[in-house]
Amino acid sequence: MVDHRRLGRELELFHADPLSGAGLPIWLPAGAAARHSVESYVRELERQAGYQHVYSPPLGKRELFELSGHLGYFADDMFPVLRLSADDEFVLRPALCPHHALVYRARGRSYRELPLRIAELGGMYRSERSGVLGGLSRVRAISLNDAHNFCAVEQVGAEVAEILDLIRVAHAALGVRPAGFRLSLRGPGEKYVGDDEMWQHAENLLREALSGLPYVEAPGEAAFYGPKIDIQILDGAGRESTISTIQLDFDKPARFDLSYTDSSGGRSRPVMVHRSLVGSMERLFAYLIEVHSGAFPAWYAPVQVQVLPVGPEQLAAAEAFRQECVRAGLRAELVGDGSLGARVRGAAQRRVPYAAVLGAREVAAGQVALRLRDGRAVEPMAAPDALRMISGIVAAHSAELLP
Repeated sequence: MVDHRRLGRELELFHADPLSGAGLPIWLPAGAAARHSVESYVRELERQAGYQHVYSPPLGKRELFELSGHLGYFADDMFPVLRLSADDEFVLRPALCPHHALVYRARGRSYRELPLRIAELGGMYRSERSGVLGGLSRVRAISLNDAHNFCAVEQVGAEVAEILDLIRVAHAALGVRPAGFRLSLRGPGEKYVGDDEMWQHAENLLREALSGLPYVEAPGEAAFYGPKIDIQILDGAGRESTISTIQLDFDKPARFDLSYTDSSGGRSRPVMVHRSLVGSMERLFAYLIEVHSGAFPAWYAPVQVQVLPVGPEQLAAAEAFRQECVRAGLRAELVGDGSLGARVRGAAQRRVPYAAVLGAREVAAGQVALRLRDGRAVEPMAAPDALRMISGIVAAHSAELLP
């Protein structure tokens, strides 16, 4: 079985140090490079879909989380309150939605602005028990690809459908293989906000959005403020978890007294749609490391091109090609020590998509010979053509190594 913790160590993607603390992994340069590429891709996908990105602080006043309901319904999963003085208390946030509610109410809103899509890749914190922590799959510091879409009730169906389409696009590019859809509902004996009418309305809206899709209903798995659609994945051991989610929330708009001027000039309450296309970076990469066995698609591989001069005589030409790769936006490195065979094998073991070999003939002809990490060899081609090919595959977010 592929274990992301073992591969994370071998490929130097992340590190767990006791001095950092359990559930607080450190992203090493290789893992950070892959993560940065994924974050940039998701932000651009969201931007093109009409999302506006914000930054908000990872903690807030105690009163903020009392108002949001988190301290009343979610306190067991939160870190203790940080007390600076008797009337100055702060909380490490367990979710981004309270801050995004403050973004919405920073000024008056009109129906012409809706849906208003507020996105952020931000930090939040959960006081997970040490016994359930492991690698990147269960952590205490979470970097969430989050957004909150504020819309009129009659816009909910179209908004959820569009979110589902965006999730499919992101999953296809990343290589995520969903295991199914789950409609997470209220369960008996649990604490939930709101009344039966609110919940019934929200659940019916999500059922309509899932019409035509296979899904299972899961009573007791809803958020404390509303039902949700969860997109499930399976890890290497067959354990199921949620990677993407869409949640309906009628409660927080009421708690924060959010409103907009409707077409008649009156005041109406928006619906808050919580959504995450790819979930947290930590859980996402725990899954991606395992499903790809560390061999990420070229567009988010930590090193995309490893340049290998056959001998010292080709070192200058190899360095020039590496610099061309870097100027083209690729992550490239030069490795000159050791036998060529060992370096080609080393690149494959590190899951580098392309090894660019430059011998005397290639340098004389202005060419490079590409070796792929899966063992395939490409006939020598002009260096600019090789660069264009690799850049095109990366720009297309392709899962293939050749056109």
